[in-house]
Amino acid sequence: MQLDILFKILAGVLGGVISGMGMGGGTLLIPILTIFLDISQPIAQCVNLVSFVPVAIASLIVHIKNKLVKFDDILYLIVPSVITGVLSSILMMNIDKDTLRFWFGIFLIVLGVWIGVQSIFLDKSNKK
Repeated sequence: MQLDILFKILAGVLGGVISGMGMGGGTLLIPILTIFLDISQPIAQCVNLVSFVPVAIASLIVHIKNKLVKFDDILYLIVPSVITGVLSSILMMNIDKDTLRFWFGIFLIVLGVWIGVQSIFLDKSNKK
């Protein structure tokens, strides 16, 4: 039982570190919860969303203090995000968990390849 709690704390710490880097902690948190802690995909996504709120608030405060937030663009991001977030949540609740897990895995693979390719090309352009 104690080891289970330790793994959950570690998952939260890793998710927070990744979130602090601006990558989205759920990219790491959801696989940790589903693979290592045997939590279902929908529950893991809900946990990620709940943990995202305090992390997002803290990050937003830091970014506002550093004058990195463009308030002019916020509505263009918030409105579509809220609409697609609600629609995606409804869709997620009606998809089989194995199908959801498969497509999330595909998403992570594509994301990893994209970031890898991008870092190779950005690294080469920085050496010139």
